[in-house]
Amino acid sequence: MNALNSIQLLAVIVLPVLFAITVHEAAHGWMANRLGDGTAKMLGRVTLNPLRHIDLLGTLIVPLITFLVTGFLFGWAKPVPINGRNLRQERRDLALVALAGPGANLLMGVLWGLVAQGGLAFLDTSRWLALPLLYMGATGVFINVLLMVLNLFPLVPLDGGRVLNALLPPTWSAGFSRLEPYGLILLLVLLVTGLLGSLLLPIIEGTIGLLPGAEVVKELFFHRQP
Repeated sequence: MNALNSIQLLAVIVLPVLFAITVHEAAHGWMANRLGDGTAKMLGRVTLNPLRHIDLLGTLIVPLITFLVTGFLFGWAKPVPINGRNLRQERRDLALVALAGPGANLLMGVLWGLVAQGGLAFLDTSRWLALPLLYMGATGVFINVLLMVLNLFPLVPLDGGRVLNALLPPTWSAGFSRLEPYGLILLLVLLVTGLLGSLLLPIIEGTIGLLPGAEVVKELFFHRQP
């Protein structure tokens, strides 16, 4: 598979990355609104406008630094404001709101996989069309699965931590919640030491293997021939 030049590559990866971040955050707000809390909707956060979700430090600076230093993409967007007191069943609904983001990433991973499959169909007849579809689709699959798996890591303030917190008995939940101020610090330590990648990459690769376009993603991101 011929490579795109740097400008072409940047052009085809920006869209799936922006959608991965934007739809993830909008899904949290959409689910909260469905379950009784319209806070995010009133503040304009149930939107596909990426400018409403991008955080300068977490969405741009930290991901760039961590990728250059560790080879693993790590970052965050502006948290969607949720008022749990407005939800119908607070503990259950907070877990559903948390799951909405990774669920949106899984759905987008499937859709981008179909884009990559479409690129394969044109590979022998129209490479100028095939290559952008392949790179865009593969990037969409990889970034969405990465965000899904990372966010399901069972540590607050990640979505997986929110789900675990809702499942714990109330007394345990209170103690677990006290870890939240240190959650990002702990994640960064796991990332820098390589432990986070060791834990998550096998899950990421295994999940990708179940999606359409898996062979393209593995060739481009895991350097394995289909």
